[in-house]
Amino acid sequence: MAEIVILLAIRKIGIALAKAAADQASVQFGKYGTQLLELQGSMGRVGRELRVMHDVLCQMNIRSRNNQVHEGWLEEVQKVAYVMEDMVDEYLYLVGREHDIGCCFFLKKGFKKPRSLLSLSKIAFKVKEIEKDLSHLPDTKNRWVPTINNGDASNSNYIVKRSQELANILRSLDEEDLVGVDKNREQLEQWLAGDDQECSVIALLGMGGLGKTALAANVYRKEREKFQCYAWVSISQTYSREDVLRNMIKQLFKDTASVLSSTLAMDIMSLEETLKKYLDQRKYFIIFDDVWDLETFHDLSRMFIHSDNGSRVMLTTREARVAALASRGHI
Repeated sequence: MAEIVILLAIRKIGIALAKAAADQASVQFGKYGTQLLELQGSMGRVGRELRVMHDVLCQMNIRSRNNQVHEGWLEEVQKVAYVMEDMVDEYLYLVGREHDIGCCFFLKKGFKKPRSLLSLSKIAFKVKEIEKDLSHLPDTKNRWVPTINNGDASNSNYIVKRSQELANILRSLDEEDLVGVDKNREQLEQWLAGDDQECSVIALLGMGGLGKTALAANVYRKEREKFQCYAWVSISQTYSREDVLRNMIKQLFKDTASVLSSTLAMDIMSLEETLKKYLDQRKYFIIFDDVWDLETFHDLSRMFIHSDNGSRVMLTTREARVAALASRGHI
């Protein structure tokens, strides 16, 4: 998905502009000081533009994406982000090929060796072109991408489909795709494995694009088998209580076809009671990703009967007032 591709490109730009890489570039390309500064300036501007674009995509009503024109525009965004990622790989390989941040740097950070090594001037030229392309993309969207917000059944199905796609992509990220998260990951793992038998709520709080979902997905993939049952639910601004309940049931009862079939005709209250009864008997781990408001979490939390079996609920949010719902000391 475009959001993930952009996020990875932003991460690489950040590493390219960090002090270690910048100092090494100054040493190696000191005689090209002006050109180097212009390149780094272009990378910084591209990074800022991508971050804003990422935040806009995250907040955009997902129903507006259910049309061919919008999907085509998102593909163009992805292409630009992919090209920028390649240029950063070229730059970092060029900077570190004769020094300590060479091959080992790439292996540790998940960068790939460029297929063909470009010169500093060629990289600078291509980044300038990327910067121009990015400036045109918003205009193209405003001219040609219609906003569709019909709220019909097909949109509801589309919301669930996109949520599942996002979860699948994030859960498949490799360890090297996450940089600088070791301390937070260890803290989350400690909270999940704690001796407290009460059902505790853990919150990941931060601005859009910070990597909350990627971190939560990485921990979820590693720790979920330690629980009797588990589920990942994407909430976003398009929250539909019935969609969330059915999504949870589908994941929790995946090996029980008879139960799944019996819930097809259930109303919302029956679905909620089914989940309550199931979760009350088990040690569960459930993640609610991208929770935007207090009412949504209060609405969902009614399903959790806090039996003393060591269950854990984790939520990601960019709202401090939502994160404050976490158990004491678990933000």
